[in-house]
Amino acid sequence: MDELVGPRLYSCYKCHNHVSLHDDIVSKAFQGRNGRAFLFTHVMNINVGAKEDRHLMTGLHTVADVYCGDCNEVLGWKYERAYEQTQKYKEGKFILEKSKIVKENW
Repeated sequence: MDELVGPRLYSCYKCHNHVSLHDDIVSKAFQGRNGRAFLFTHVMNINVGAKEDRHLMTGLHTVADVYCGDCNEVLGWKYERAYEQTQKYKEGKFILEKSKIVKENW
């Protein structure tokens, strides 16, 4: 039945541009700027902003904001570098805030 419906997707809440697959979620236990957030291995149809160092709940990271490729809404950020050894698994992964994405094909 899944093959008839297609993959479960997440889209930008504002313009419904597809931004990620459900299968690319690493964790749903993250915190964004505005509440809960999901950690993804891959995202699509987005633009990545300039890198900057930020002090997050888990320490200092180099991150870049992630924008919807259609409407330019900020959806989350990309982890470019983690300075603490225990946080290195986040490098190259993406945070999308739950309040900024909606489910499609569920």
